[in-house]
Amino acid sequence: MSENSNLFLQKSALKAPDLDHRKKINFNIGRYNAVVPVGKTQFADEHLARERAKNTKWRAIENLDQNLETFEKNFTARGGKVIWAETADEAMAEILKICEAKKCKTLVKSKSMVTEEIHLNDNLEKNGIDSIETDLGEYIQQLDGETAYHIVTPAMHKSKEDVAKLFHEKLGTSIDLTPEQLTLKAREILREKYVEAEVGVTGANFILCDIGAIAVTENEGNGRLSCAFPKTHIVVVGIEKVIPSITDLALFWPLLSTFGTGQKITVYNSIIAGPKQPNETDGPEDMYVILLDNGRTNILQNPKQRESLYCIRCGACLNACPVYKNIGGFSYGTTYSGPIGSVITPNLQGMEDFKHLSHASSLCGNCTEVCAVKINLHELLLENRKEAAEEGMASFGEKAAWKLWKFASLHRNMMNMGNGPLKNTFVNNIFTDWTKHRGDLKFSQKTFNELWKEQHKN
Repeated sequence: MSENSNLFLQKSALKAPDLDHRKKINFNIGRYNAVVPVGKTQFADEHLARERAKNTKWRAIENLDQNLETFEKNFTARGGKVIWAETADEAMAEILKICEAKKCKTLVKSKSMVTEEIHLNDNLEKNGIDSIETDLGEYIQQLDGETAYHIVTPAMHKSKEDVAKLFHEKLGTSIDLTPEQLTLKAREILREKYVEAEVGVTGANFILCDIGAIAVTENEGNGRLSCAFPKTHIVVVGIEKVIPSITDLALFWPLLSTFGTGQKITVYNSIIAGPKQPNETDGPEDMYVILLDNGRTNILQNPKQRESLYCIRCGACLNACPVYKNIGGFSYGTTYSGPIGSVITPNLQGMEDFKHLSHASSLCGNCTEVCAVKINLHELLLENRKEAAEEGMASFGEKAAWKLWKFASLHRNMMNMGNGPLKNTFVNNIFTDWTKHRGDLKFSQKTFNELWKEQHKN
């Protein structure tokens, strides 16, 4: 068992019985569940919309190399600069190089999971650069010294009382401030940072090939401020975020909004196609787009796992997952948690270290049911398990247990042997790795085969 697997089990064991944590998560996800059906009313045929989005992402990923080259050509034609980064270290080195050239001391950034992936804030801090999160949820998490808990809602595990206490401790505010007052305090602090910052960093929800632009979706306006106020704008984006055309946004923006937050459309939706042009009065003087691989081509070369690259990071699968709702986002120990994280992390960071995530699932299929682009997530979890087994990553005990189970399953007499207490005692005492983190297996007094024979004696 790997160190990551042990940590996952330890964190899960602590978090699962935490009733206060469960109360907060159920409250926040309950609010999400209440508004998503309202957002879905905008679609005449929701399933058709999702199917079309999946087909569009299929075309985009199948022609990924051509689409990225088209984007680079069109983006650089407007004065932008494209940097290809094969690893997180390469991306970080390029960002530091830009910051050094711009004499950057303060950097503002909007919410971006890919910057979490490359540990941007920690690396900047080590190099003497003050990196400030400007999304309210991310700002709360940064104040508390934590990473994002959820792909869309970084501070989902915190109540308004938790945030008030945090602001009181870190910023000296009154402990009884309302959510509105807390937001205004954060706004007061962050507005100054936008003016001070030499560099702004954002992610991108979509890469638009045909016009050479990136699209950013948000609700707070901090993304626009992060890319418009500083003189230099850096975009860090995974290569899978590509879609063929600007016209595809008519489908993807509503889908992302509804499945991400329950809105019909988010408050701010921006298309940014390069630095400030000669006839424009505002915007950055320089704009860089860092196209990050960091293991994504590992997924691309796997015909079955490739489907996971269709993900638009709406977070719907996390909100639907019974495992995520019980153990929380931090138990996973990865940038991307929940079902989609369990699918892609073993392929991004190594199957041997993270194969346990694919087993952290009930395989109920709820994640597949709610996916905005109809990714067969539960099937991909099974595929990860299969690949790990084929690569010889199963322990001796696990291999022996499955061989014994297979042998018994192929011999009816063994399956009918010792029904009830005897079989329960044998299995629950032998397969201790299974029962250690699950309830005991309880077999029926009679097998279906025996019941069938009794019903059809003649």
